[in-house]
Amino acid sequence: MRIAIGCDHAGIELKPAIRVLLEKRGDTILDMGTDSSESVDYPEYAARVAHAVVIGTADRGILICGTGLGMAIAANKVRGARAVTLSEPYSARMARAHNDANIMTLGSRVIGPELAQMIVETFLTTDFEGGRHQRRVAKLETPSDTGSGEHP
Repeated sequence: MRIAIGCDHAGIELKPAIRVLLEKRGDTILDMGTDSSESVDYPEYAARVAHAVVIGTADRGILICGTGLGMAIAANKVRGARAVTLSEPYSARMARAHNDANIMTLGSRVIGPELAQMIVETFLTTDFEGGRHQRRVAKLETPSDTGSGEHP
């Protein structure tokens, strides 16, 4: 599997643990940066990873920042990206099986390396179930007008 990975300065300490797991699995790693603890702007790295996933250069994406939240928000601005912030394996499994999430984000200030590796392994080994979930995922690709005040 081709995995695009990116982080900001807050995620730099967790990234090596993720790389070790990906190397053991035999995945191709597309490292989108950063490689330093010097302060950077996380949206740039989120966009790099999200674009790589959406255009098919990578099969999945992994983003790491302090909480994972900012990376998810930034990645989801790229049409076709379905980024989720994960902090335990059950949500990783459901994000893949039911939501066909293609990018996961982790918070280096929230979880440690061993838990992060378990979450990544679950995310990468769980397939999308399709079926009734496919209809719902398709609706994520359709812009909605939230300003009308009407509910479906």
